[in-house]
Amino acid sequence: MSETQRDPVIDTEKPVLVTGATGYVAGWIVQRLLQAGATVHAPIRDPERAEKTRHLDALAEDSPGTIRYFKADLLEDGSYAEAMAGCGVVFHTASPFTSDFEDPQRDLVDPALEGTRNVLTEAAKTESVTRVVVTSSCAAIYTDNSECAAAPGGVLTEDVWNTSASLEYQPYNYSKTVAEREAWAIAESQDGWRLVTVNPSLVIGPAIGGKPTSESFTIMERLGTGEFKQGAPRLGIGMVDVRDVADAHIAAGFLPEAQGRHITSGHDTDLYAASQELVGEFGDRFPLPGSAAPKWLVWLIAPKAGLERGYVARNVGVPFRADNSKSRQALGVSYRPLGQSMREMFDYMIEEGYFTRV
Repeated sequence: MSETQRDPVIDTEKPVLVTGATGYVAGWIVQRLLQAGATVHAPIRDPERAEKTRHLDALAEDSPGTIRYFKADLLEDGSYAEAMAGCGVVFHTASPFTSDFEDPQRDLVDPALEGTRNVLTEAAKTESVTRVVVTSSCAAIYTDNSECAAAPGGVLTEDVWNTSASLEYQPYNYSKTVAEREAWAIAESQDGWRLVTVNPSLVIGPAIGGKPTSESFTIMERLGTGEFKQGAPRLGIGMVDVRDVADAHIAAGFLPEAQGRHITSGHDTDLYAASQELVGEFGDRFPLPGSAAPKWLVWLIAPKAGLERGYVARNVGVPFRADNSKSRQALGVSYRPLGQSMREMFDYMIEEGYFTRV
């Protein structure tokens, strides 16, 4: 666990709700809550599927806290009422992060927007709730790296909102933007609880268990299976360790003074540079990128890779820059080194059988 400037005290008097509890980021949040002795309420679509909760059950067995499962659906109004009853803090982490979708409205926007609406509307009806923490994203702040240079001071801050994404262009970013805007609208319509958002960049690092559906693992798998062996693009990107993101959530939920949005991004990097953090330890066993692909080549082959050439122009070879000072100062997050996060994630994926070549 990363060191912090302050140590938030987790309130164990009331249960804590974690939506999407079986997910990548949520697993580490649940771990911290259980270790503190909290009772975690975990609403999931099918509580009877033991394989989905096995890793969380293992956490509970080794912790002083307890976990309870409830049946709920992001798109079903009122389905969170039972799970939320009596809870003091609500962590809303459930939202799809994938590039594998058929209908952006149905597969990305509806779960993100309607899920946020259903969870936060229920929180507004629940008197015990005093704090709601929503897992948003840097995607709600920007779409293309070229926007970083256009931001005040040439760097993204919490004051910036994404205005360029749409259903047709980068629908994931659009889904995160409309969902977070809805969260703030609901928060401002009531006075029972305070909303705090955590806005991570690309989340990396080991999972608690299983094979998460997060796009982060897809990207890492593509690196490890040789897709970029001849050259990885210098696609500017922010990266952050999943455990640091969990720490940010805990601080956002339990520090009395926490408020507003928080860019949670440990490193301004690019895909090629990040991949090189793996070469020293894994380069003799895996076909990792050996060089950076020139931008003109990435632009040329973009349509075959499912990318728009405009996206390549605005993001490859264009640096990502974000100001993480608020997360450091207000939430006390201290970010792990990029190489540590990359290597520990890759180790985890080897153990879980993501790669056949070892």
